[in-house]
Amino acid sequence: MDKEKLAQALHVVVEGQPVGKGRPRFANNRAYTPMKTKNYEHRVGEAARLEMQFQGVDLTEQPVKLHILAQFEIPKSWPKWKRQAALLGIYTPGRPDIDNVAKAVLDAFNGIVYKDDAQVYELTVKKMYGQPLMVATVSWADD
Repeated sequence: MDKEKLAQALHVVVEGQPVGKGRPRFANNRAYTPMKTKNYEHRVGEAARLEMQFQGVDLTEQPVKLHILAQFEIPKSWPKWKRQAALLGIYTPGRPDIDNVAKAVLDAFNGIVYKDDAQVYELTVKKMYGQPLMVATVSWADD
């Protein structure tokens, strides 16, 4: 039996404020990824690599599902009632855009969890307030 079949899902947790994929910057007619994005993608990729190593899972070429939960810190300037309402989901984070949060994780997993993010056939992303962290759950297609 395949090692990746043994692991039903891979859970990658990165503590700290989630970062969305930044727009490419241009200098000297060359595009480059902003350093904040690069650093975050590196942290996410390393967390995935460590979790895969721990579970004994290798890079997959199978189709995968990806669920991302991005929790953001509640602004300290908010009054207590609004902070509590945010924890209940009444208020949700605006920026970064949800697609940029997903893109940062998808790109970070390229070449580590899966060969290419084109293998992701199902994607769910949720942003909310709480303990600042990002949890990505990758599960393999059932064959």
